[in-house]
Parts: sequence; structure tokens; C-alpha cells
Amino acid sequence: MTKLGAYSGPPDFSDHSERLDTDGPPISLGPAAAPPSQSVAPPSSGVPAVTGVVTAGDVLATGEYLASLQEPSGAISWPDGHTNAWDLVECAMALSVCGLTASARRAYEWLRRSQRPDGSWPRRTVANTVTDPAAESNQTAYVAVGAWHELLVTGDQEFAGHMWPTVQRAIEFVLALQTPRGEILWERTASGARGQFALLAGCSSTFQSLRCAARLAEYLGDPQPSWELAASRLGHVIECHPEVFVDKERFSMDWYYPVLAGPVHGTAALERLRSGWPRFVVPGLGVRCVSDEPWVTGAETCELVMAAATVDRSRALDLYADIQHLRDTDGAYWTGWQFANRAHFPAERSSWTAAAVILAADVLSETTTGSALFRETGVGGLVIAPDDPGLCGCPVAVTD
Repeated sequence: MTKLGAYSGPPDFSDHSERLDTDGPPISLGPAAAPPSQSVAPPSSGVPAVTGVVTAGDVLATGEYLASLQEPSGAISWPDGHTNAWDLVECAMALSVCGLTASARRAYEWLRRSQRPDGSWPRRTVANTVTDPAAESNQTAYVAVGAWHELLVTGDQEFAGHMWPTVQRAIEFVLALQTPRGEILWERTASGARGQFALLAGCSSTFQSLRCAARLAEYLGDPQPSWELAASRLGHVIECHPEVFVDKERFSMDWYYPVLAGPVHGTAALERLRSGWPRFVVPGLGVRCVSDEPWVTGAETCELVMAAATVDRSRALDLYADIQHLRDTDGAYWTGWQFANRAHFPAERSSWTAAAVILAADVLSETTTGSALFRETGVGGLVIAPDDPGLCGCPVAVTD
């Protein structure tokens, strides 16, 4: 999820060491901590490959390109120089999938060090200087996905404990933006005011974050049932009440994110994807960022690949092969392709595109244990309606 918020059109974009440097010792769970109540699979080994499309060497080259973009602080920026928490987490996840664990840890240390006292991160930071102090809920929440993913991939319980206070503060910040009906407002402004609306793609991503945060809490012996309840209420609104969200239906993210992040699953997920496929997918090229522009983007295409992988695998594989036209010779990927003008647009090779390509390869190949994250975040079973059904018009709880 690279371009959420008040985004209203196509973007106008005007020393690598494997040594982890932290500003303090890791936080230990300690001998008195409760034993993990969930099991985690053994650490992953190997780099993903998708037969007939990309080799493990290809994927590693993309990971090494991504690592080359990392700043000494641990940040990995957009081409315009700014860093935000969501995209940095995505990049860290991709680095970990490629076995570049120290680079991933430097990214997480940047997040830990730069988190504000209220649990959030600024919307934009450039060279460690805050240029937009507002905080978006989906960006802040995503650290929970990264922390859980890192545990799945590496099995490193000590690092999970190291990140746990950061995750706790982030989730509490986000839940303060949840309405009684269940949706989560998209931002807290620089003045501290709550945002005025909620975004479907952003809330879908936050749903996944809440589920990962709850799983991490249980694993570390500090269960947070209120987080599960908040996720269930949010999932209900996403699945049953799309009318509560700002209309951004021309953006492909609003179409596939409820499937990618888990609120919509099973048969409903398959139907949702198939219904929007003709509108957003350009055969042989990829996915439109917006339905009314002749422009496909690598990140949106790979996110759709991950969303479709468990419900329409054949199409997901074809789509992943299609987007390889954006690959450059060194393993980097161009952000997008304007097919009316037959030109890369923007003329950049973005970090988040490389990250999405790597994560999609992992989901398709199921190489690392982290790949399960995008297949198992759906609530399943009972989806709880708000405490006051009158707030959404549902007389009873909704079940699958």
C-alpha cells in the first residue's frame, strides 16, 4: 500500500553494510515471561523463485538493489527522498525474505528510534527531518505486520520482544482513531485533530495489522483481546458496509485490498476479484493504478498477485509473468508503464516496487514461512457487528 491517503491522481515525482547498529540492547522477554502460546514454524531458508518467471538469483538481485538504497540511518526512501513507515516496513519484509536480515533489522531500528511518544510516525521524513508531521493510521499500524513477518521468517523470538513495545504503542495510537461503528479514520492531523473520513484500502491494511499484532501479543504471552475485537469490528464494516468509506473506486487498491489484507475471503474474495478484473487488468501488461488512466504499475500488480494467489492461482501466475516487462538489467523494477505513450512513468525505479515484486515471488512460491501471512489473515467464522447494531443497521452478528 504505497499511495494511500488524500492521493487523487497519478504521482508527480520531481555505503551498504550488513552490520546491525542499534541505540541500545534488545529488550529481553526475561525468565519470568510467559512461554509463547503460539508455535512458529522453523526459520526459513532459501530465496524465492517462480518457475519460468524469475530465478532465486533474479529475486536476490532485486533484494540487493533494494538494500543498496538504504541510508546509513536505516531508512529506505521514495525516489523524492522521503520515508514513511508503511513503505519502510514493506521494504524490510522483502529484505528479510531475501536473507538480507541485517539490512531488514536496520530498517526496523529506524522505526523503533523514530517512533513518536504517541506511537505514530510522521507521514513524511526526509533525511531525518520531519516534513509532514501528520500521521496516517494505516502507516502506523503496519509495523505490526512487519514484526510478525520477521518472526515468521527468522524465528527470532528475542527480536520480536525487542519490537513489542513499538508495536504496542503503534496499535494503541491507531485504535484511538476507531469509530464506534468500527472503521478507523485515516489520519491524525499535525494539530492533533482526528481525520474526517476513512479509506477502504487503508482500513483493509489496518485490519491485517491488527490481526498480526494480536497474534504477536499471544505469542509473546501478553494477549490483547481488545485488539481482536477491534479487528473483528473493522472487518465487519469492510465486508458489509462499503458505504462508510470515501469513494475511491477508480483506484485499483480499493478493489483488491479487502482481499489482500483478509477481511474478504473465500468465495466472496474470488467474486470480488473476478468482477473487477476486466476494469483494472491490462492483458500482458499488469494492473492499472487508476481505472481511467493508461498506466500500469508494478506494485499494484504484485499486490494483486498476492491477493489472487490463493483464490485464482493461474491468473496470479500469469499476472506476475506479465509485470516482468518492468524489470531492469540490475534487478530493479520501474515503477510503472504509460502504455499510451509507451514510456516508463514515472521515470524512476522505486524501492516499494522492488519490495512488492519480492514479496509476490514469496507468496507464489511459498518459500519462506512469512509467505503465509498473506494467506491466513482472514477472520473466518464469526465477524462481530458493533456493540450498538443501530450504528450500522445490522440487527445481528454476521457469520460466514
